[in-house]
Amino acid sequence: MKQILIVGAGKGGTALFHLFKEIKSMQIHAIVDRDPDAPAMKLAEEMNIQTSTDWKDWVHHDIDIIVNVTGEEDLFEKMIALYPRETIIIPGSVANIIYQLIHEKTALTDEVKVQANRLELILNHMNDGMIVVNKKEQVQLLNRRAEQILGKKERDYKEKPIKELVKTSRLSHVLRSQRKELNQKTILDNGKKVIASRIPIINKIGDLVGAFAVFKDITEVVQLAEENTDLNEIKTMLEAIINSSDEAISVVDEHGNGLIINPAYTRITGLTEEEVIGKPATVDISEGDSVHMQVLKTRRAVRGVHMKVGPSKKDVIVNGAPVIVQGKMKGSVGVLHDVSELQSVTKELKRARQIIRNLEAKYTFDDIIGNSPEMKLALEQAKVGAKTPATVLLRGETGSGKELFAQAIHHESDRKFNKFIRVNCAKLSESDLEKELFGTVEEGTGQGTKTAGMFEQADKGSIFLDEIGELSLPIQEKLLDILKENKVTPVGASEPVSVDVRVIAGANINLEKAVMHHQFDENLYYQINKLPISIPSLKEREADIPMLIEHIIYQLNEEYGKNVQRISDDALKKLMEYHWPGNVREMANVISHSMIFIGNIEEQIEAHHLPKLQTKEIPEKQDIIQTDKPLKLQDALDRYEEKYIQEVYLQCNKNKTKTAKALQISVRNLYYKLEKYQIE
Repeated sequence: MKQILIVGAGKGGTALFHLFKEIKSMQIHAIVDRDPDAPAMKLAEEMNIQTSTDWKDWVHHDIDIIVNVTGEEDLFEKMIALYPRETIIIPGSVANIIYQLIHEKTALTDEVKVQANRLELILNHMNDGMIVVNKKEQVQLLNRRAEQILGKKERDYKEKPIKELVKTSRLSHVLRSQRKELNQKTILDNGKKVIASRIPIINKIGDLVGAFAVFKDITEVVQLAEENTDLNEIKTMLEAIINSSDEAISVVDEHGNGLIINPAYTRITGLTEEEVIGKPATVDISEGDSVHMQVLKTRRAVRGVHMKVGPSKKDVIVNGAPVIVQGKMKGSVGVLHDVSELQSVTKELKRARQIIRNLEAKYTFDDIIGNSPEMKLALEQAKVGAKTPATVLLRGETGSGKELFAQAIHHESDRKFNKFIRVNCAKLSESDLEKELFGTVEEGTGQGTKTAGMFEQADKGSIFLDEIGELSLPIQEKLLDILKENKVTPVGASEPVSVDVRVIAGANINLEKAVMHHQFDENLYYQINKLPISIPSLKEREADIPMLIEHIIYQLNEEYGKNVQRISDDALKKLMEYHWPGNVREMANVISHSMIFIGNIEEQIEAHHLPKLQTKEIPEKQDIIQTDKPLKLQDALDRYEEKYIQEVYLQCNKNKTKTAKALQISVRNLYYKLEKYQIE
């Protein structure tokens, strides 16, 4: 437990006193103030915490953290001189910032709790029973409808084994197999008959979290069906049941024409009986595919289909089931669940999570997918780099994941609670980039206006300089000074500002060649090349492609509201044969394109869903260098580069932006090469 010494017992000291009292991992060792009657001194005495009027009384005590809130500027230096090196001394201004951040975090946490309460309210108003268990098979949630169906209360079974709640429960089996069980008829301990679906809960990194079961009481419906199998004779009774339901229900005949709708259906869709009865099953659909027609076609139940219905395009989730009498298809029943309110709550929860995540780097090493030897080596080097303060140089093709590695390195380092800032050095002009990086001081009345640059904003954190090879030589010189002196001089300023920033650089060009041609500062190259990490392209780790595709599908399912489970062998073969010039970024784009156009009820990406791809081809050998005597290697490379750039430039109709994109270099770099080789 950390021992805290608070110096200053006024308003600030009192606020921090209350804050540290709430933190279990910290203990207030003592309070110091010249005024023994200061507010926090009184509080300390009431709680049997030591007090004194001189901070030097505690120099020889085991103090871990000292918080100075006296407002005396020179006191900080005096404390540093007397206290041991391992003691952390925090000025009051920093302590105030910490307090504000924790206060904001608490507010966000409270907001998430409010949203969670709203979600619980929605779950308790569902007409389906729901049970949620953790991976230890302990009951975590029993909604109100489940309590009614089971005749048991959540408070009596929470945190208890699921078998105590439902002896015949198969949630234990689902946890072990990690496989879904959909639409299974089950008889409960109390004799009630239900249709249940059981689904494992697996988080984004593939770890099993728990499982849940959703079930509907069909006891009365089954009894009616057992008494009379003639659909026409029981239609009146079914209509009474349907009309009394809070769930929106529609029934169609074997031809897909509307038979029955209930008032809840009209309330959600805005469509009346006259607009639906006798009309095709698609009459209510604004966006999506007909669940009724899918049920009639496959003779199987369909669950969890997202679509929009009615003129107002209301968001719903639809479950459909066939009506089969004596082996003959007689129609289809659909149940619509209005999820617009649930989606609103979910969006608020996502927004709250995003606000919290924006305070730190988004990705960790767990988000980097790959088991190939090349990727494992890069990951091992990056993890070593995360634990050192050295500058890291990430080398790899465009789209190979340099920023992913940079964020993971920051997240794994001791700077993870401070800012991570990304700068694309190729996207800004030289003057704009200099101001963005180093800040500005504009002279005017008084002391002038100062704008902090990205290095100052990233103080105590990390800055990722992507495409560092595109920096101009003057900016390279300034960057070298920062790396050597830990000081930055804003544009227009006469005095430098101290910064503590960990630099992570990214490059997709040959820096050694750039140094040779005096396009990149040699001293800067040696400064950033202390820990180079080569990130393999997809061509170098083809074995990782299936795993990456599975990961991308999982992420896009959540984003697009799809239920894609796999990719066909033919589609996978096409993707394996492609050469992936844009690497993982291009692959994500291809899978995204496929999933946008796939049907809502389809679970597999087929080859015809994929956009047109160009498979690998062996380029024809070109004898472009014909000389009487051998050339130096660099001269030969320059000749080939000149010819190739000229050919691509003509193919792109001399459009510089398209040419740079085709060559996968920056427009600035292309201009340089066109001028170098005098290509018009």
